Amino acid sequence: MISAGMVKELREITGAGMMDCKKALVETNGDMEKAIEYLREKGLAAAAKKAGRITTEGIVESYIHGGGRIGVLVEVNCETDFVAKTDEFKELVKDIAMQIAAMRPLYVSKDDVPEEVIEKEKNILKAQALNEGKPAQVVEKMVEGRLKKYYEEVCLLEQPFIKDNDKTVKQLVNEKIAKIGENINIRRFVRFELGEGLEKKQVDFASEVMSQIKK
Repeated sequence: MISAGMVKELREITGAGMMDCKKALVETNGDMEKAIEYLREKGLAAAAKKAGRITTEGIVESYIHGGGRIGVLVEVNCETDFVAKTDEFKELVKDIAMQIAAMRPLYVSKDDVPEEVIEKEKNILKAQALNEGKPAQVVEKMVEGRLKKYYEEVCLLEQPFIKDNDKTVKQLVNEKIAKIGENINIRRFVRFELGEGLEKKQVDFASEVMSQIKK
């Protein structure tokens, strides 16, 4: 069942027409992420139309958490210096920096994951499924499903947004593209954690960052 609320949400994200949004949701059985891709492929999404524009402006944001225990630097690009100086763009970049601090992504997008890493992960997931006694004919589907989960853990754009788990970071960026009217691109980031690689007690940084947001 495609609700009016789903159509409205898709329109807000993509800037596409109401009928186009409804058709996209029908064609993708109500899958919001697939519907966005559908509209982008058809050239109907405003965010998609802006995606090819060159982004040479923007800002580099830093975020330090826990008295210096975690540090993040992230570069987010836009098209003009005017947008880069707006509060809305700055807030987006700050949110992205906090996301990186809390959720420890390794890559910006799925396209950044090296092929050898993907193949290694597929082999591990396939072995796990077989060891669980799953029938060979369903193993491949299971691997694809678990690989999607892997991307959600290690790719920044695929992660649930820490302030609203109902949307991904990619959806957040697409919403801002549609609203601001410029292409926005998360170019790169680096995350430092004090004593990383050394044996130490486990800390739930996601919860710590969220508690900081709520203050």
